[in-house]
Amino acid sequence: MKGEILIALLSLVGTLFGTLGGILTASKLTNYRLAQLEKKVDRHNSFGERIPLIEEKLKVINHRLNDLEEVSK
Repeated sequence: MKGEILIALLSLVGTLFGTLGGILTASKLTNYRLAQLEKKVDRHNSFGERIPLIEEKLKVINHRLNDLEEVSK
């Protein structure tokens, strides 16, 4: 009878360690993937901030080209 209880307790301990190990591993993987997604979002956000600057520079370039075309006529 005591042998069966010992086996049951060892099974319980093994199951608990296995479950906790799986939870910790899944948590680490989830945190890693979230960090990678945050990096991608940061890159995307910086790109969005640069678009208005590029548009302003294009306006200036177009204006200067138009001035040069008028001078060359």
